[in-house]
Order: sequence, then C-alpha cells, then structure tokens
Amino acid sequence: MSSPLDPKALLANLYHDNHAWLRGWLSRQVRCPQDAADLAQDTFLRAFDAQQLERIEQPRAYLSTVARRLLCSLWRRRKLEQAYLDQLADMPQGYAPSAEDIALVREAIETIDHALEGLPSRVRRAFLLNRLESMPQQAIATLLGVSLATVERDLRRAYLHCLSQTQESL
Repeated sequence: MSSPLDPKALLANLYHDNHAWLRGWLSRQVRCPQDAADLAQDTFLRAFDAQQLERIEQPRAYLSTVARRLLCSLWRRRKLEQAYLDQLADMPQGYAPSAEDIALVREAIETIDHALEGLPSRVRRAFLLNRLESMPQQAIATLLGVSLATVERDLRRAYLHCLSQTQESL
C-alpha cells in the first residue's frame, strides 16, 4: 500500500487525471499526434524528475508550462536541423554525407541545444552566431540591436552556463 505522498502514486494520479487533456492540447500545438504523444510522455517524465509532485497546486498550469518548454526545445532543434539540411542541399552534387555523419551532427545539435537550454533567446542566439557562424561581437551587436557590452555580457553568460552544464553532467 502506498502512502499519500508516494511519488509514484502522485504521478499516476497526475497522469490519469491530465494525460488526455495534455495530449489534446499538444496535438493542437504541433498538429502531429505522434509528436504530441512523445511530448506528453516527456512532460510527465520531467514532472516526475522534478520531485515536486506533492507541491503542485494547479496541475494543468504546471504541465502546460513544462510542455511549452519542451515545445520550444523541439522547435529550436527542428530549426537547427532544417538549417543543417539547407546547408546539405547547397553542397556540390557529388557530396553525400554518410548516415553516421548525419547521426553525429544530430547528436551534436541535441547536445548544443541541451547545453543552452534555459538561456534567454537573445543570449542563445548571440552565442550561436559567435561560435557557429564566427560572427564578430560588433556584428552581433548590430544584428541584434544591442550594445557591444551587452553582447559581451551575453557571451560570458552563455559560456558560464555551458560550463556549469558540463560540470553537472560529470
């Protein structure tokens, strides 16, 4: 018999009461039932990992917040993948990357996306422009409409964030 604060029982109740609603909400967002199902499962996994189930007062608000973050990550990852595919399309006809190369690039994209997760979009964008596009800081400042000092601060913040993510994974 489980106690009232048993995390597994709390998750089971949360899942039973909200899964259909969350999956429907996600289906309207992504217009793909398979993606909605995957995102719903990931949302409940994140909820379980958070170990705060007993403190959730508004389950649907909590679940939709977690799901929105996962949606942003999905869209960001797909945008990066599309940029990679666009670059592949621009390559000479005779060049075709192997399945292994494509898998390595996808893994790298997911690793970068995970490392930058939680940063504001401007900070993330400045970092990617600087590190992946080799864009100078002044050009980034002009493109983003911010000062050079702001770009320097954003890059420092991104570096420190990535460093902390790396240390956490060790």
